This record gives sequence, C-alpha cells and structure tokens, in this order.
Amino acid sequence: MSIAWGLLSTARINRRIIEAAKASDRAEVVAVASRSSARAEAYARAHGLERAHGSYEALLEDEAVDAVYVSLPNSLHVEWALRALEAGKHVLCEKPLSRHPDAVERMFDYAEERGLVVSEGFMWRHHPQSAKLLELARAEIIGPLRLVRAAFSFDVAVHGEDDARLDPELEGGALMDVGAYCLNAIRLLAGEPARVQAVRSLGESGVDVCFAATLGLPNDVIAHFDSGFVGPRRAALEVVGEKGMILVADPWQPRVPEIEVGRPTRDDGVEWQRIAVEQADSYLLELDNVSAAISGEAELLLGRADAIGQARGLEALHRSASTGGPVELQPTTASV
Repeated sequence: MSIAWGLLSTARINRRIIEAAKASDRAEVVAVASRSSARAEAYARAHGLERAHGSYEALLEDEAVDAVYVSLPNSLHVEWALRALEAGKHVLCEKPLSRHPDAVERMFDYAEERGLVVSEGFMWRHHPQSAKLLELARAEIIGPLRLVRAAFSFDVAVHGEDDARLDPELEGGALMDVGAYCLNAIRLLAGEPARVQAVRSLGESGVDVCFAATLGLPNDVIAHFDSGFVGPRRAALEVVGEKGMILVADPWQPRVPEIEVGRPTRDDGVEWQRIAVEQADSYLLELDNVSAAISGEAELLLGRADAIGQARGLEALHRSASTGGPVELQPTTASV
C-alpha cells in the first residue's frame, strides 16, 4: 500500500522527502501547500507534483492526501500538526516537534484517540549507522557506559540573513536546530536526563548561536554536547565506556558511514577497529517506516515516548540556559 503525502510548506528540506518518495514503493508525494497559490503552483511544476494548494488549510481538506509532512518553522509545528490530525491526516513533523512537553502529549493523545500516526523527523535515527552504534553500545563492547560527547555546528550565515533559524519568534536557535540532534543521541544511548546545566551565547537577532550543556543521566553516566551557528561545520559523537570508546565522525548526515571502536593496549596506546556501515538514504528509510506504520505493516521507530522525552529535555535545557542554573528533571518511566 502506498501512502499519499502532502507537503505543508515549500521549505528547502522538502526536496529530501520528494527524492525519497521517488525511490519508495510505500510513499508518494502528491501535493504541496504554500500561503501563495503562485508559489505553490510553481513549486509543484518544478517538482512534478500533481496538485498545488494556495493555503495550508486547502491541503488539509484534500481527500487524496493521507499524510502530511510538516516542514514549517519550529513555532508552527504543534499548531499545524494538530490541525492535520483534526483533518484526519497522519503526520511526520520535521524535528524538533516542540520544546513544550505538554503540547506534545496532547498531540499524541489526540492522534491515538483517532488511530492516527505521528512521528518526529529525526532522520539520522533511521540510518543503519545509528542502529549499529546502538547495537555496539548495548552489547557493552566497550564495557559499561560512562560518558557521551556530541557536537553539531555550522555557519548559518551561508544560508542567508532571512533564515528562519535566526528568528526568535519562530523558536529558532542552535539548540532547537542542531543541539536537538545531540540531545537525541545522548538520550538514545544513555536514557532520559536527570539534570542539565546549559550555557548559551546569543546573536544579534536574540537566538542562541552557541549552545553547550552537561547532562547527568541514569547509572552515573555523564554527557556533554556543544552546538552552534557561527563556526565551521562540525559533527561528532563519542561514546566512552570503562573498557574502550566508540567514535562516529559523521553521525547526523553520514556521507561515508563508519564507526570506530578503540580499546586500550598494554603500552597505554589505543587499538582501533573500523566497522564499515552500508550507505543509505536516511530520509527514504524514515519515509518508508512512517508509511509502513500508517499501513499497519511495521512498528513506528520514533513515536510518543521518544517525542515526549525529547521535548522534556529541550525544555529543561532551554530553562537552564535562560536562568543560568541547573535544572532537575522528574524521573520518567517512558522508554525511547
């Protein structure tokens, strides 16, 4: 069964979903919506889509659309995901779904009552590299976990001054855009944070352009991440255990997927083992997984528990950076 998808906006990221759908047997992008009919029609012609809608509401009324990909700015994610659910559409929402846990819970409550699927679009989680990393960590190939370090940054200026990620009214900022990946990886590997301490520096527009944090996690695991908009492109993930370490040089958008496992030698050196991972399109795997879940043919990889845990972490980090002090999180039984 192929799921008919509509694109809620003409955002740049849509092209990855369109390309993925062309390679998928489970999904097809059939419609796009914009606030301008002319823009929607031009976009549809350029990308070979069947229908164009001059408002988001019109796309949600399109009976030929089964599911909606929400690629609007962060501050609009919850509103339009809910409106899509109210219209009977399944939802894949570009990350981050929200930093407001209560809103995320309401969204999933609403979806579950109506038998609809909602998933947060962390495409990196669908890549075989992420699955292999988790397998190695859970097998304790490096011994019990002690430390996780993550980084993700790039120079946002190359995308233009009108970038929505620099708008505080749209909930922009480094934490929400790239720091969210780091938090997602830390939670995947070590569980939900018990306490966070964050610092940030603000840019001219008022959003955080550098954001770093230390997190306390279950089993006395410590994690640290840094993220930013004002430096060279950096991406890294390091997992340290009592008997070795795992390095992923390109964890989020792997061009050459590979994992390195390091173990200490008797002469105080490190012996490295490279583990090759098959190349794959994360967006295709994401789109296929959500489409298969909608069809009832597969379990959803990223559902309610993961999205709520992510929102709780983002809210705590934002609050810590805003107040300058540590934030304690209440224990949760939810698993990712």
